[in-house]
Amino acid sequence: MRKLLIFTSAIALVAAAALVAKAQEDKSKRPSPPASTKCELAGGKSITIDYSSPRMHGRKIFGGLVPYGEVWRAGANEATTFVTTENLKVGGKEVPAGSYTLFVLPTAESWTLIISKKTGEWGIPYPGEKEDFLRLPMKLSSLPSEVEDFTISFDKMGKGCALKMEWEKTRATIAIEPM
Repeated sequence: MRKLLIFTSAIALVAAAALVAKAQEDKSKRPSPPASTKCELAGGKSITIDYSSPRMHGRKIFGGLVPYGEVWRAGANEATTFVTTENLKVGGKEVPAGSYTLFVLPTAESWTLIISKKTGEWGIPYPGEKEDFLRLPMKLSSLPSEVEDFTISFDKMGKGCALKMEWEKTRATIAIEPM
């Protein structure tokens, strides 16, 4: 009986150690490592986006890995988060301070940015239109050379920022300003 108790305790300790190791996994070693970007606004307010950055690795991205006409999680792994401490106008539409999830609906001619009210989920599946806060058109342009790593960034613009997503030879942007 004592040997069984010791054996069971040892198994439980090994399992607990494995769970702790998994929880502390170094996400930077993932094929699509975590990335973050921040737009600093007046008065110490800010917009922060956390996402995972997949790599091209010679693949066709838009219209291939990321199918046209299907909602995409705008990155990989966990859902792409959008947190603002300021009430904003995104593409001219009001977005209150808070936490959101970003998705994109790409087509060959246009992209639609989806700001979802649902947070805390894995990147897929898309939670559905019932969770959309807003859908906004993004401006598309072609890049002169390929971008290997999917990148989300901000360019300072007046009192706000332009949100920019780049991958393959595609750039999609949308203006964001404080209200």
